[in-house]
Amino acid sequence: MSADASPESTLPGTAAETSPDNPWPLQLLSRKLKAHIERAPAAWIEGQVIELNRRGGNAFLTLRDVDAEISLPASVWSTVLDRQPVPLERGSRVVALVKADFWVKTGRLNMSVKDIRPVGLGDLLARIERLRQALAAEGLFADSRKRKLPLLPHRIGLITGRDSDAKKDVLRNAALRWPAVEFDVREVAVQGNTAVAQIIAALTSLDADPHIDVIVLARGGGALEDLLPFSNEDLVRAVAAASTPVVSAIGHEADRPILDDVADLRASTPTDAAKRIVPDVSEELAVVRQAREHLRRSVGRMVDRETDRLHSLRSRPVLASPDSMVATRADDVARLQQRAHSAVSTALVRSLDQVHHLRAQVRALSPQKTLDRGYAVVQVVGADHAGHTVVSSPRQAPKGTELAIRVAEGRFRAVSSGHGEIAEP
Repeated sequence: MSADASPESTLPGTAAETSPDNPWPLQLLSRKLKAHIERAPAAWIEGQVIELNRRGGNAFLTLRDVDAEISLPASVWSTVLDRQPVPLERGSRVVALVKADFWVKTGRLNMSVKDIRPVGLGDLLARIERLRQALAAEGLFADSRKRKLPLLPHRIGLITGRDSDAKKDVLRNAALRWPAVEFDVREVAVQGNTAVAQIIAALTSLDADPHIDVIVLARGGGALEDLLPFSNEDLVRAVAAASTPVVSAIGHEADRPILDDVADLRASTPTDAAKRIVPDVSEELAVVRQAREHLRRSVGRMVDRETDRLHSLRSRPVLASPDSMVATRADDVARLQQRAHSAVSTALVRSLDQVHHLRAQVRALSPQKTLDRGYAVVQVVGADHAGHTVVSSPRQAPKGTELAIRVAEGRFRAVSSGHGEIAEP
């Protein structure tokens, strides 16, 4: 047996075990690739038909991702295409059931379309509505998340189509309302498979610029398919995550992409967006004039009121004749002094009378007054003349007792005769 016909049991079991000295035969790799690819299940994919060529009973088409520059060639039997109620054309949006096939002899990978269905308007609307409900349940549309636009933005970021009418409307109407307004314009694709990526890149760049106060996404009207990028989940989440207020100005009043719900402000048209993001300079000047007139009237009324108040204060007696208050207080002081003097004098006179009265009483009760009326005090003179004893009974002065007698005008001595009488009780 030759080396080319060596049994597989001598070959490496896995690709990682192969080496320059012990390689796999090409047919073995092809068979393993085919077996591996055939195990992959079929998958439904969505895309846009950009090429479609029929060749007898077979057809070849190219599908492109609706949001990215990724294409996929595939083959489909003509019988599958013939089952469609409406013939497929280039530009049709479809969903297809594809299965990968590997041709061993040629080493080619082919995507085979087992079934294909066009995506109708109703399908797109239903898909958008399901996404809208899911995002609403997350709270991305809540009013509490929406930021207020600045009263007068210094610089506005504008994301719009290249040389589009929407761009001209926003710039022209904003400049008419506020001539000093400044824009940072980012022109991007606003439909097609590259629109979402370009819009997100422009949004991220403007949101990172600290000089941008508000961002406007503007596009004119169009078919539902043309406005699909503005209902893309990635774009909607990027707008929700932006820190700069975002204004959605997509299509006309009847158009309602999901971007309108998540944006901080929804404008019905690009023209309406210009009116909503900057104030009208003529209206603001009129407001300033009204405010100045109101302020002038208010200040005038205040000055008049305070002037009248000053006149009223100046006309009061205390200010018209300031010395009257001092004179009044001087009269009060003099009157109070007089009252105090009178009160003190009266108290002194009354007290003096009391002193005289008490003096008279004391004098009337004094021993001297009694002596003045003819009375006398008789005392027995002591043997040693040390002290005298008042005589109150004849028994105290028997005959021969030396007595000391005090009268009103002096003293004299006497000797008792002993003939005194004792008064009866």
